[in-house]
Amino acid sequence: QEELVESGGGLVQSGGSLRLSCTNSGRAFSRPILGWFRQAPGKERKFVGALRWHRNQTYFADDAKSRFTISTDSANRTVFLQMNNLRPEDTGVYYCGASTHTIIVAGQYDSWGQGTQVTVYS
Repeated sequence: QEELVESGGGLVQSGGSLRLSCTNSGRAFSRPILGWFRQAPGKERKFVGALRWHRNQTYFADDAKSRFTISTDSANRTVFLQMNNLRPEDTGVYYCGASTHTIIVAGQYDSWGQGTQVTVYS
C-alpha cells in the first residue's frame, strides 16, 4: 500500500508555473500507474495526467497536453507534474494517486495522497 505525499502547490498568477511533487514516502512506487487529478470545490476529481511506469509513457487530459509535463527524479522516487501557462480554471486541490489498471477513472485508483492546493488568480 502506497503512502503518497504531494507538495509544491501554491498561489500563482495566471500564466505562471508550478511544479508539484509526489512521493511514496521515500519508497519506490509499487503500482504500474501514477496519476494526477484535480478537484475543484463542489466538483468531482478530474483526470489531469498520468505516468505508466513500465513504458515510461505519459498521458494527459486535453486541456493539459500542451501545458503540463510529467517527469521523475533519477531514482524514480519522486514524480513531478510541471504546470506551465496556468489558468484560473486550473485551480483546485491536486492529488496524486496509484493505480493498477485504470488511467483516467478516479474511482478505480487504489490509493491517494492528501492533496496540495493550487490557486491561480487572474
